[in-house]
Amino acid sequence: MKSLRALYIISLCICTLLPGSLQAQDPWVISVDKPLQGDYYGITSANGQIGLVSSRSPMQVDKIVVGGLYDNYKSRNNNYFPNINPLSVELKIDGSRISRRNITDYKQALNMRNATFTGTFSYEGKVQVEYTIAALRQMPYGFIMDIQIVAQKDCQALVLNEHNAHEALRDPYPYFAQIDNKANPLYTGKYPHYFLMTTTAKSPSGRHSLSATTAFLFPHLDANGYKYSNIHTPAITHRLDRGLNKHTMEFEKALQAGDTLHFCLVGNILASNAVQDVRNETERLTVYQILEGYDRIWKRHNNAWDDLWQSDILIEGDPQAQQDIHSMLYHHYAFYRDDNPASCSPMGLSGLGYNGHAFWDTETWMFPVLLLMRPEMAKQALQYRFNTLPKAKQKAYLHGYKGAMYAWQSGPDGQEETAPHNMYPSTEHHVTADIAIACWQYYCITQDKQWLAEVGYPIIRETADFWTSRVEPNGDIINCIGADEWSQNPYGGKQVDNNAYTIGAAKTNLQVATEAAKVLGLTPAKEWNETAAKLHFVYMPDGIIAVNQTYTGQVTKQADVILLAYPLRLLTDTYEIERNLDYYMSKVPDKRTPAMCKSIYAVLYSRMGKADKALYYWRDSYLPNLNPPFRVIAEFNGGTNPYFITGAGGTLQALLFGCAGLDITTKGLKQTYKPILPPEWTSLTIRRAGQKDIVIKH
Repeated sequence: MKSLRALYIISLCICTLLPGSLQAQDPWVISVDKPLQGDYYGITSANGQIGLVSSRSPMQVDKIVVGGLYDNYKSRNNNYFPNINPLSVELKIDGSRISRRNITDYKQALNMRNATFTGTFSYEGKVQVEYTIAALRQMPYGFIMDIQIVAQKDCQALVLNEHNAHEALRDPYPYFAQIDNKANPLYTGKYPHYFLMTTTAKSPSGRHSLSATTAFLFPHLDANGYKYSNIHTPAITHRLDRGLNKHTMEFEKALQAGDTLHFCLVGNILASNAVQDVRNETERLTVYQILEGYDRIWKRHNNAWDDLWQSDILIEGDPQAQQDIHSMLYHHYAFYRDDNPASCSPMGLSGLGYNGHAFWDTETWMFPVLLLMRPEMAKQALQYRFNTLPKAKQKAYLHGYKGAMYAWQSGPDGQEETAPHNMYPSTEHHVTADIAIACWQYYCITQDKQWLAEVGYPIIRETADFWTSRVEPNGDIINCIGADEWSQNPYGGKQVDNNAYTIGAAKTNLQVATEAAKVLGLTPAKEWNETAAKLHFVYMPDGIIAVNQTYTGQVTKQADVILLAYPLRLLTDTYEIERNLDYYMSKVPDKRTPAMCKSIYAVLYSRMGKADKALYYWRDSYLPNLNPPFRVIAEFNGGTNPYFITGAGGTLQALLFGCAGLDITTKGLKQTYKPILPPEWTSLTIRRAGQKDIVIKH
């Protein structure tokens, strides 16, 4: 155990020396003092529908990710693709353009309490600037950039908003319009007026119409302290001379020393997968934001996040762990909504990684966290699977099977989106069972029989029917891989049969189908129990469960067999769990393996009462994978494609179902196992876990 402690101390020292992580910080705010130095991996302000990924450059957004929006981009399949970026503001002072090369005192921060990203800087002793960017929670496709410029000397400020349509888009077109109230017979010229800048385009294949609209909003404080919008609007100029796919609107303002120029950029981005008339709708929504006004925009946004954080995980005694846990939980809340018909990819709304597709990651790694903390979000994730059930039934039919067979990579309508050269959709079928198991877990926690009858059971029934046709008469599952995807040889090597995790997931799927039918007063299909009884694991000579029929002790990608103990709970004997755990831990490399593996170690060691090992692997599940400067989680140590929400889900599960001792049972959430806490933690509080507070103290 001394070696484990030494390894942890080394990894902790390395990770806490990352830029922006020099000391334990505010539990809610991830601050970066020198964003221009070292590697930079952006962090995302998101509202469950759009993600705004931060840029190293001031008053810029690196990319905008729109959830559920797919097209054929660099592939024959439906993928996420680069969009119009309307969130770029350029500032000139006395004719000189401000950039990251000539500013000083530059700092950035993400406030997870309300999902706002803020930057501050100074320029040549003339101005101090603060800007705040947010994807508005109350408006799923809306955003804001709130900017304050404080003059230290007399100067002339020129502000430009630029739209940039990515080169992958077709037929970008600029629009600019002034809107006022001149049609009103009482119009005197003193009423607010505003300018809208819009860019439209087509998606890479031309399938979708896209539109982004922005407007400047000028808050004005009256004598009573109320902020009106656009009472004193400067002249706005539109320019088309920025080059291909770009145009700007701009205004000038003379500032005297001590003056504050306060304005906002508000706007919306839409595609025809959401509304048909995208241009008019983005413009209408932007006008609505202006009419809502500054105070109300922020009030509604902040109130929405206040509500989300009613479900929280609080740690006393370890500020850095608290900040990290908040970051993981924040990304779950930021990447999901309870009204979004799309699912969540392993990278959420942080980029185009994994093409925005839904995998088993959603149900197995993210879902249990949402189920405990925000069950309405978990419910919506399963609604996506219910909505795509027809495509799953079609996929089963095309393969010659019964029931429903869910896609390995699922896109907008649930059809298979994996590239044909990738073997996974032909062999990795456990995702079908993972979805059914999640449905049963939702019922167990909520005890909602109506939902089970209308949504959950149809999925569970059809997926169980799939396994009755997928399993061979002798109980074999031929040609299948599980979590250990390295066992697949696409170049004609050994055929992979009887993968342990697939067998375990299929058995669990069949068992919960029987249980769900009984709950609803229905007669279970006899084939479910018959098929479950035939399923069998393959054992090696020493009694260790083999990953598959032809496994001979080679390295594995990640936890596979040990998933039988958690989350499946088919392996329950502590001696057998530890034997299999010890064996396969030696087969998983420390590098380039998904973070979730360590999370499973942590859960199992917690449940076995081995606190030192549990806490070591809980920390090791994420600390080595943090990337600077915002401690964003990558898929593995050395990974470059954050934010890996799958890994965050695993680490949170290790905390909830390991350290906290919680368990999902048929009677709801129970504290089945003895909790364990790191020695420096004085308490762990889980607010509204299963709709109740759980407090654990040393």
